[in-house]
Amino acid sequence: MTEALLSVRDLSVAFHQGGQETLAVEHVSFDIAPGEVMALVGESGSGKSVTANSILKLLPYPSASHPSGEVLFDGRDLLTVTEAELRGVRGNDITMIFQEPMTSLNPLHTIEQQLLEILELHQVVTGAAARTRVLELLLQVGIREPEKRLKAYPHELSGGQRQRVMIAMALANRPKLLIADEPTTALDVTVQAQILELLKKLQVDYGMSILFITHDLGIVRRFADKVCVMTKGQIVERGPVEEVFTHPQHDYTRHLLASEPRGEPPLADPSRPVVMQGENIKVWFPIKAGFLRRVVDHVKAVDGIDVTLRAGETVGVVGESGSGKTTLGLALARLISSQGRISFVGSDIGAYNFKQMRPLRDKLQVVFQDPYGSLSPRMSVGDIIAEGLKVHQASLSGAERDREVAWSLEEVGLDPATRWRYPHEFSGGQRQRVAIARAMVLKPRFVMLDEPTSALDMTVQAQVVDLLRDLQKKHDLAYLFISHDLKVVKALANHVIVMRAGKVMEEGPSADIFREPKNAYTQALMAAAFNLKAVEAGGINH
Repeated sequence: MTEALLSVRDLSVAFHQGGQETLAVEHVSFDIAPGEVMALVGESGSGKSVTANSILKLLPYPSASHPSGEVLFDGRDLLTVTEAELRGVRGNDITMIFQEPMTSLNPLHTIEQQLLEILELHQVVTGAAARTRVLELLLQVGIREPEKRLKAYPHELSGGQRQRVMIAMALANRPKLLIADEPTTALDVTVQAQILELLKKLQVDYGMSILFITHDLGIVRRFADKVCVMTKGQIVERGPVEEVFTHPQHDYTRHLLASEPRGEPPLADPSRPVVMQGENIKVWFPIKAGFLRRVVDHVKAVDGIDVTLRAGETVGVVGESGSGKTTLGLALARLISSQGRISFVGSDIGAYNFKQMRPLRDKLQVVFQDPYGSLSPRMSVGDIIAEGLKVHQASLSGAERDREVAWSLEEVGLDPATRWRYPHEFSGGQRQRVAIARAMVLKPRFVMLDEPTSALDMTVQAQVVDLLRDLQKKHDLAYLFISHDLKVVKALANHVIVMRAGKVMEEGPSADIFREPKNAYTQALMAAAFNLKAVEAGGINH
């Protein structure tokens, strides 16, 4: 038996608030051997991230405490070492990658500054040697032409590039253990596959161990050696990945394995009325240069795309980050300027100004990717849902508005009594239901759904897909469903548009695209989504 690099023994985590104690993690134990990849799997709230943060004591102490347990790393209990000793471990021997790099990277510092800071702090490397090491790290994690990226700020990089920078920062000091907390959740399937291949390669090159936290069982099967399944703060099953996946013993593990979006979209009906139509849609952003800031070129985010959405049907738009999916949706909803003809229920709205569009806004609704970011933390759920009613149905009395809010919450599967609560008091899946209720209360005809399930657990994803399908059938809605999750698109969309660099690579009936994709790029997307193989086809790269 190889001696464990990390040994977590009987770990419990409690949170204290208002004189009450809540046990978030109960008597958890596991070992990670040198060079081993162990996955910690479970839904939101199961205790995965709390367990991982306990290893480096990153919890909000003193409101958090450890009623029991020890975290042994290289023979030392990290829960009892001094703060100075712990700082020597953090960033050196153990490093961490978080789920959302945009919130982990400093928006005010360039990529070069952030990488240099780590090297100067932990290795006392400065000057030309430090810059050489930064370039070497960026090349290692697949950032092409890194010299051009050194002066870039986080917002100037794509999601995949930001996550690669985070990995470079984590590996700067050649750690023994890397903790990866949902590092691919918000990424496109192709970028996700690339990041996983990268982590696997670097793990072998560095000989390091990885604690991989995720709710995606497909990733676990491909990436990990061992798996621990968590729910309600406890590990309910553990073992080699293939054994746990092939012969799950616990009901919760079987529940997770069965939780994928299911069902088929309704058959497309060309006789249904057209709700939204775009012809030769273009969204070009100017590139300015020189002292006089003259336009020297354009970023062709959307370049001549046609799209038709009929009542009761869904058009799925898929592609990598930066392909123009969201820009196309924003253009159709007239939330950004565009060229080309846009028709909404027979009216040409392409040239409408803000004032002309306002009476139509209640019929054109958007559900965004991150409900926590799109819901005001200072407003109750009832006020959030009622806000649109105050604008578009100003004649309603307070009691009538309240009835509409209660009806809307009930329709999305939430208790109307929860309308007095605030967004932070809900789970991620419940917050997304609130965001859907906010759109549905106005009884729209067209809804743009921008990655509405990407940040959710698989079980919650399946529930939201079922909800969207039911609402569409009930209200005859036209959906533009933007997603990188092809399993969800397959379950919802009648028609699929595959985009890359602002252009359509392939489009057609959903069944045809998924059964027999013709374009090499589409084939690569399918391989990444369903086979989880290395993604090289179709010119997809880093």
